[in-house]
Amino acid sequence: MTIRIVTDSACDLPPELATTHSITIVPLTIRFGSEEFIDRLDLTTAQFWAKCAASPVLPETAAPSPGQFESTFRRLAAEGATGIVVISLSSELSATMQSAEVAAKSVNDTIPIRVIDSRSASMGQGMTAVSCAKLAASGATLEQVVDLAQDLIGRTKVWAALDTLDALKKGGRIGGAKALLASALSIKPIIAVIDGKVAEGGRQRTRGKALAFLIEKVHQAGPIENLAVLQAQCSDTDILLNGLKAFYQGNIEVSDIGAVIGSHAGSGTIGVGFVTAK
Repeated sequence: MTIRIVTDSACDLPPELATTHSITIVPLTIRFGSEEFIDRLDLTTAQFWAKCAASPVLPETAAPSPGQFESTFRRLAAEGATGIVVISLSSELSATMQSAEVAAKSVNDTIPIRVIDSRSASMGQGMTAVSCAKLAASGATLEQVVDLAQDLIGRTKVWAALDTLDALKKGGRIGGAKALLASALSIKPIIAVIDGKVAEGGRQRTRGKALAFLIEKVHQAGPIENLAVLQAQCSDTDILLNGLKAFYQGNIEVSDIGAVIGSHAGSGTIGVGFVTAK
């Protein structure tokens, strides 16, 4: 039995980690005005951030088509997969999961597919995909992998600090005066993924306090099974890492925030994704 894991490029999984665990990533599309790019294929993460810095318009994202998922499913079946589990970006944030479900129905006579709403994003989604891939590699059944994914959903947390409100201002999501005031006061908005949605998690007056807030959030969570740091062009990632290593002895995966999440969060965003222990 060979169960394969599929996710989408909102997962922010480092390419080498996805390769190590045989995770297939279906890309979303990124648009800068009339220019369109396939995430990770036409535009690397570094190229995305360089383009953001030079572009007067905010990038937009579009979900993969059902056809993209269907071709992926059929290829994996041809390669010998006996079942597929899809770990999708939260359905509250994108139509990506809907595309995967449409594609799954079109190939259900070829291979069994389960589409799971991660209710998360970035490495919250990515860590679930990795855990499922590890279980699948051990010879687990399709339903055992699905059960693990469902179990992880409620225990997976993502918190992040935005560096500026520029992206929100460009996208018309916040007034110019409010963005200017926040910039002048060095206010750092905190966001969290809660019940599959992005919610305001508070505000900190400085970058240093924002990092301390993230460290304390992990510390307060009690025993955790998995931990990742996510960052978008940040020079202070080591400060966050060292703060976490003061009480967490396990491996901490460091992930670059990619184009999908970065389009909405902006450069300088830094955060944590973690899974609380049972």
